[in-house]
Parts: sequence; C-alpha cells; structure tokens
Amino acid sequence: MSAAGYILAINLLVAGLFAGAFAWVSIYSKVRIPARWIAASFVLGMANFGVEWMVAAVDNPRFVVFSAFVVSIAALVAFNVGILKKYDIRIPWRLLAILVLVSLPLNLAIYDMPRDSFARVLLYQLPYFAIQGGAVFCLIRVPGKRYLDIALTGVLAAGALHFMAKPFFAAAFGPGDRPQTYVDSIYALISQSMGAVLIVATGLLVAVILVRDLLIDATTKSETDSLTGLLNRRGFEERAPLVARQAAETRIPAAIIICDLDHFKAVNDSYGHPGGDLVIRAFATQLIEAKAENHVVGRIGGEEFAILLPGANVAAARLLAETIRSAFAGLAIQGMPGTARFTASFGVAELKADDTMSDMLRRADLALYEAKNSGRNCVRVAPTLIYDNGDRRAHRAAR
Repeated sequence: MSAAGYILAINLLVAGLFAGAFAWVSIYSKVRIPARWIAASFVLGMANFGVEWMVAAVDNPRFVVFSAFVVSIAALVAFNVGILKKYDIRIPWRLLAILVLVSLPLNLAIYDMPRDSFARVLLYQLPYFAIQGGAVFCLIRVPGKRYLDIALTGVLAAGALHFMAKPFFAAAFGPGDRPQTYVDSIYALISQSMGAVLIVATGLLVAVILVRDLLIDATTKSETDSLTGLLNRRGFEERAPLVARQAAETRIPAAIIICDLDHFKAVNDSYGHPGGDLVIRAFATQLIEAKAENHVVGRIGGEEFAILLPGANVAAARLLAETIRSAFAGLAIQGMPGTARFTASFGVAELKADDTMSDMLRRADLALYEAKNSGRNCVRVAPTLIYDNGDRRAHRAAR
C-alpha cells in the first residue's frame, strides 16, 4: 500500500471516531442539532474515503469518481450546516443548493480534461472552496466570538484556502495519469496529509467548543432559579463577592436592595401555590425590566429577592427600589383576579468603607425589617450601624 493509501485509511478511521464522538455529544439537547449534522458529515466522510478506495479496483472509474465527489460535497455541506447552526446563523439553503447543482455537472464535464491540467484541478476544487469559504464569511460576521471560536474560524479559513492550493501541488507533482494511479502519486500524499491535519484540527476544535457550551449550560442551570429565570441563591452568592472586591479596589460605590413579597403566605393560602408562582414570576419580571445591564439580580429565598448595584450609591438604589415598588403595587397579574393587587417591601444599603458583603447584607436586611414594621409596601434605607445576626433572625420572624 502506498503512503497516500495509508493516510487515506487513517482519514477513514479518524472520520469514524469523530462521527461516533459527535453522535454521542448529540444526546444533549443544548447542542443536539449541530452535533447531529456534524456527525452526519463525518459518516459521509467515511463513505467518501471508502468510495475512493474503489477507484483503483475498477476498469472504468468514471461513476466511482463522480460518486466520491458527490459524497464529499454532501459531507462538506453537512459539516458547514452544523457549524452555522451551532452559531445560530441562518442557513443560506438557496446558495448551497445552487453551488451543489452547479458543481455536479461541472464535475462530469471536466472528467475527460487532461488530468495534469491546472484548469481541471482548479475547477474540481472550486465548489469545495466556495462552500467552505461561504461558511467562513458567515462566521467572521458573528459578534462576541471567544478565543476558541476565533481559532475555529481560522482553521476553517485555512481549510478553504487549502482547496485553492491543491491545483498548484497538482501542477508541481502530477495527480497521476489515470484516476486509478492517483493514490500512488506524491500529489495524493500531500493532499491526503493536508486533509488529515485539517480533519483532526477542525474536529477537535469543534468538539471542545461543543463541550464548552455544554459546561456553560450546566453551570447556568445550576445557578439559575427555574421559576423566574433569575440567579438562585448560589448564583447570587457566587457573584456578590466579586462586586464587593471590585468596589474596594476601584473605590466605586455599590449598593444592594433586598425585596420581600408582602403577606406571601396569605397569597398561597388564598390562591394556592400556582397563584403564588404567578405572583413570584410577575415580580421577577419587574426586576428584570428595571435592572441595568451590570446589576446582579437573584431570587435568594422563597419570596425574597436581591439586587446588587455596582457603581450605584444609596440614593440611586432607593430610587430604583421605589420605581419597582410602585410599578408592582399597581400591576394586574395575568391569571389572577382582575382586582387583585400585591405589594413588596424593600431594604436598601450601601457598601461602606471597610465593609464586607455580609455587613451590607445585614444592614439591607435590617432596613427590610423596618419596612415590614412600617406597614409594608415601602422602601427603607439602612443606617450605617452594623447589627448582629440576632437582628436578622428577628426580622425574619416579623415577616
């Protein structure tokens, strides 16, 4: 077996391994659709390498050569569709269809051209370049790419360009005088070697990116409250110290608002837990609509919420709390009786010099306790004193 033949066999094996890997990844809903397309592309890649093995075994390989081209084009289309779906890019189906429909008769038309003709090899490779290059063009325009995404774009661009390099290698080394002798040529060795490197690099990068997305999704779910879509207590407490540290390092202010729905036990008693859930979701929606991009918002208890405001002083935090309180108090909640209205109480505190996040939380909690004792449906600002945990326990008992 020639060196190119060995590499062809290795490519078939590698394509099979990647097909299995992406089929396994596709069991996860987050990446299911792109992973299935990419797995299908590697299955087609295996078929292509298998068909290429048959070229040397037949006397008239015209149909086999054309079949190999069809399968390889289908594999490239499937792979690029998977990539575009991963980045939520609209698939240019019409353009892809035109490229494929033009490439098939073109491939048949150039079959009888001299095999060492530069124009023949160029026309053979152009459809691959156009399909891959179109995907790269779409990826370049995707905003917010991370380092791995940029690296993938670069590798795919290299893959597109390597198709345009092949005519020059064919002209320099010769593609074989017949299709049956292609696998024994130096050009085949170079072509298959480049393909092997690009298959491995692209497959590994895409696999790492999909696994990264799965890990991000799992982390997000573990830190997100399923009822409201806000951070849960764990997610909120993960981010709060970062804000406090940033405030201490940059000397910018920070404030916190603690919110608690009023008489929530009575809400559940009157309307049942489904009604209580409607009220919680409605209040969470008010928080989401009122918050700024840098605010950290979480549901930290059953009916208790917190908003962390980096860069805001106590006056700005109080204004935001009053805005939310007023809007929620007048809100008619869909699914509840038309006359039903619900309220919340708010405690506000600012991060003082030499404070910890716990200090600020205790002061905000005390302010919320005062709001409850003041008749509820109001905002209270914490004093500068730091109270012990006994005050927090007394506050919770008063809700």
